[in-house]
Order: sequence, then C-alpha cells, then structure tokens
Amino acid sequence: MRGLLLLALLMVLVVVLWPLVKGALERLGRARLEESSARDELVKDPVCGTYIVRSRAIRDESGGRSVYFCGPRCAAQFSERERKA
Repeated sequence: MRGLLLLALLMVLVVVLWPLVKGALERLGRARLEESSARDELVKDPVCGTYIVRSRAIRDESGGRSVYFCGPRCAAQFSERERKA
C-alpha cells in the first residue's frame, strides 16, 4: 500500500515538474544557440579587408568600439596608425 502511494506521489511530481524542467532546458538551448551564432558572425579586418569569424579574430578596442583583426600583424599596423593619428 505504501509503495503504491509513493508511486502515485512520484507520478504527480513528474507530471507537475516536467513542464518546468523542459522549459528551462529549452531556454538554455536557445541561449547557447544565440551565443554561438553571435560568436560565429563574420567581421572585417580594417587593415587588410579580410573577413574572419569573430570567435577566431583578435579583438581590440578603438574609440569605444570593438575592432577585429585577422592576425597580430594587422593588429600591430592598426595600433601604429592609431598612435600616429
């Protein structure tokens, strides 16, 4: 008798909690998808004009905005130009 009562209670808990857990997992999945798609956006190197995936680019700040470079050489050239300007 106790076993049946515990089984019924467990089933009620599953029925009540499952939609909450499912919703939380879906929101987490959407957040990760949005994060990865934003990371994989193409950005343009201002020095050589090459397009690079943002997650692999070298990032720097210039004038309050993010600037992305394909490699250290372009980043150094940009920094040199900024210092001279």
